[in-house]
Amino acid sequence: MATKIRLQRKGRKGKAFFHIVVADSRSRRDGRLIEKIGTYNPISDPATIELDIDRAVHWLQTGAQPTNTARNILSYKGALMKKHLLDGVKKGAFNEEEAEKRFNAWLEERAKAVETKKENIAKAKEDAKKAALDAERKKAEEKIAAEKAALEAEAAAEAETAEESAPEAEASSEENATEE
Repeated sequence: MATKIRLQRKGRKGKAFFHIVVADSRSRRDGRLIEKIGTYNPISDPATIELDIDRAVHWLQTGAQPTNTARNILSYKGALMKKHLLDGVKKGAFNEEEAEKRFNAWLEERAKAVETKKENIAKAKEDAKKAALDAERKKAEEKIAAEKAALEAEAAAEAETAEESAPEAEASSEENATEE
């Protein structure tokens, strides 16, 4: 029986969620499975992956072929690295303790990279929020400045009309005084 490690789609439209499963290659995508070895949620940022690495390595060693996406997930979580190291132990390149030490070092390095990515995402969100607030503040200041300019122009126009009507008023008051 040819087995595949692949994704089984769950979730509703637009909110995909996947189970990482081992299934017969002839079964349907969401059909019968042999074993569920993990989950994958691409909606979260960064994507959330839960994987039983030991079971994934077991299935890889027994000949299960991962699909392209499943291979990327297995690589990301370290199942392919662990399989590679265990193959090195079988060939006598190093012992099991050395393989476990190398795998743990790789996991720590990967955890740091993921943590850095999460921090960068949080910083980018914070920077975007700060930029939006600054843009909003600048727009409000421009609006206030435009309103002040409009009020000053209106006041200047009233002052001009008052000056133009003032000589006329003086002239008419002088005429009224001379008539009396």
